[in-house]
Amino acid sequence: MVFHSLQGLLCLLLLCAVGTFAIDIQGRIVWNDVCSNATTLGRAKVVLDSGSQHAGAVTASGNFKIFDAPVGTYLLSVISHDYTFDQLRIDVLDSPEGAVGVEVRPYIAGTPLNPPADVLLPHPITLAAKQKFSYFTAPESFNVLSMLSNPMTMMMVVAGFMMLATPYMMKNIDPEALEDFKKEQAKMSGVQNAIASGDFKGGISAIMTAAEEQAAARAAPRTGKGRKSKR
Repeated sequence: MVFHSLQGLLCLLLLCAVGTFAIDIQGRIVWNDVCSNATTLGRAKVVLDSGSQHAGAVTASGNFKIFDAPVGTYLLSVISHDYTFDQLRIDVLDSPEGAVGVEVRPYIAGTPLNPPADVLLPHPITLAAKQKFSYFTAPESFNVLSMLSNPMTMMMVVAGFMMLATPYMMKNIDPEALEDFKKEQAKMSGVQNAIASGDFKGGISAIMTAAEEQAAARAAPRTGKGRKSKR
């Protein structure tokens, strides 16, 4: 009986000793024009660091409390679905006398946690919503300039212009040049048809024949000039 009493007293002393090195972090959400009440805020909680060990729910009155935060440095955040809040640096400190205190400092997201800011904020903490998240993205309106800046649109415009301008260009071409163009087009069509049908030998022969004819056509004027010069 005495042994059990001593064991219970020892456990109580241990709990008291552990409790002296921990403190409750408490504060309040202040309603403003961004977030006017708890119904608008919805379900929210205040966490230290990731919130896996120390977190506290926000009540209907806006109050929150995180129980038994041990000595250390933490980043306090408000987890809310629709609103953003400032983050704070929390330092839980112990003194030589055994007392535990809390220091609250402002923190800018994305900056190093150390060194701490020189400004001290009061505890219990007071927080207010900064802005509301916007999950809706307005669709883009019709813009002619943005449509024309698209490379595919530019290619379609150029192709359409060439289709419309080709008949007028063909009318102004010299008849002999037009006839040569039609012959070359017919030869290329024959080569493409031969290759498409699988007759690679015929296609290569057509290409070689066309090359020889072009070489002969280029050499003919030079030969004529040479004969005239001899006379």
